[in-house]
Amino acid sequence: MTTRRFSRVGALAALAAALPLTLAACGSDDEGGSGSAPETSSDGTAEGPGSSADDPIRIGVVGASDPQWEIFTGLAEDEGIYVSIEDFTEYTQPNPALADGDLNLNQFQHILYLAQHNEATGDDLTPIGATAVYPLGLYSLEYTDVADIPDGSSIAIPNDVTNQARALFVLQEAGLLTLNDDAGLVPDPTDIDEASSSVTVETMDANQTVIALDSVAGSIVNNDFVSDAGLEASDAIFEDSAESEGARPYINVFVARADEADNEVYARLVEIFHDDAVIEALQENSGGTASIADQSPEELQEILAEVEESLAE
Repeated sequence: MTTRRFSRVGALAALAAALPLTLAACGSDDEGGSGSAPETSSDGTAEGPGSSADDPIRIGVVGASDPQWEIFTGLAEDEGIYVSIEDFTEYTQPNPALADGDLNLNQFQHILYLAQHNEATGDDLTPIGATAVYPLGLYSLEYTDVADIPDGSSIAIPNDVTNQARALFVLQEAGLLTLNDDAGLVPDPTDIDEASSSVTVETMDANQTVIALDSVAGSIVNNDFVSDAGLEASDAIFEDSAESEGARPYINVFVARADEADNEVYARLVEIFHDDAVIEALQENSGGTASIADQSPEELQEILAEVEESLAE
């Protein structure tokens, strides 16, 4: 799908690296759309997007061929809610399309990526439902337990803002380093309390940390690069918990425009996404790595506000 805000897309190009690098194979054939919230007539009959196959609720994703979407749309239609999954090939596209009204919702990003978008553009896109957190792991070719990593060892971590901050939280949760109390939700290496930490960090491009495994005690490796080293997610000697403080900015979410955040049909779609059949397909597609998240819209919006505040500092 093409969008009208070409200047937005250019301005946000740098954010693409914040999400996984695997892109959808093809674009949607269904252009445009009203983007307005579903309405109900005086006699209780549904009107507006979602009320018919000719006027569906448009949800922007990156990876419409993922098996959970076909199950999700079928379950929604069983309840009389018609949904069109709009496929995008670039992570910089769905947010401008939502802000412009070409979409009703999108579901492709975590809260930190959304916060970066809002900060860069002045938009007020809002999370309305959680889907999952995908763990970030610490890998080592030399050690099988974090307790065996010697004091003073070096750990390779990604240097982009999104993955770097989360990597530091992973290492803190693993007991290898300590962050200062005022580190916030988006820390960087200057926030490390060196006196209380047993390891140091080396920052590098995300695709290099897996290569560095030959020369460091361990590396934080983004899921997209694990297989490059012949590893599997199960080889991680530590990974963050979806319930941990550090993982909160990385909850993947359904997103709406702020003025439609309380739409009841959208809320029902979030509930449908958590149907057992949808979750089973999502887990199969993720290789069993997804940790299902179910935070309320209010909690997600609170996390977004905290992250946006951290980014603005």
